[in-house]
Amino acid sequence: MKSVKVLCIGDIVGSPGRDVIIELVPKLRESRKIDFVVANAENASGGNGLMIEHAKNLLSAGVDVITMGDHVWDKRELIEYLKVTPTILRPFNFPANNPGNGYTILNVNGIRFGVIHLIGRVFMRVFVDCPFASVDNLLQKISDQADIIVVDMHAEATSEKVAMGWHLNGRAHVIFGTHTHIQTADETILPKGTAYITDAGMTGPYKSVIGRDIDKILSRFMTQMPAFMDIASEDVRLCGLLTEIDIESKRAVKVERVVERL
Repeated sequence: MKSVKVLCIGDIVGSPGRDVIIELVPKLRESRKIDFVVANAENASGGNGLMIEHAKNLLSAGVDVITMGDHVWDKRELIEYLKVTPTILRPFNFPANNPGNGYTILNVNGIRFGVIHLIGRVFMRVFVDCPFASVDNLLQKISDQADIIVVDMHAEATSEKVAMGWHLNGRAHVIFGTHTHIQTADETILPKGTAYITDAGMTGPYKSVIGRDIDKILSRFMTQMPAFMDIASEDVRLCGLLTEIDIESKRAVKVERVVERL
């Protein structure tokens, strides 16, 4: 059986998240024989957005495609860079005239990997097109252009992510959720061969409140006063989903939650 391994990495948070990517992704690619890596990096620069320098560092470390999310425009320098960098994606169901692309197709060692980035609408402060209808229209266009299709569903509501899993069952090969920073224990292979997890988890400091300094967050909850939410620094982990896909059948044959520490 010829297969490929795809690693999908959850939200990279601040310099601790970037450091663990740079340190561990090359080692994981070698030790686990990983063919393709997708990572969400919308919180990679100071917790909000992505700077060009940091994007280049992540790509150089072995991340093939970077996905973003609702913080994609937080670092304005990225806006023009997205126009010329097809390996960094903003959500596909953002307005069509937005800079950059919501999907890409890369040929890696003869395998055409298609990556689609979607953003949810439930509890999200964004005004976007329906992710379900948007991905349907896109798949009609690109399904014969890619051998393996990976989808990052960046959403707050568990129900919306689970629904997208069932909606794309058998049409996408890997669907991983991002945004909530907490890895879920529901990794599975859906009946038509699609690998799925509701949230891949956070890549960053776990002695924190979803990556932020504990005391600052507690103060904000208890006083309702605004405060700068510093990035935490301890117990740094890389979290994600590792999937093995059979090339002939185009079905996932293995799924595994990944938690790696420095």
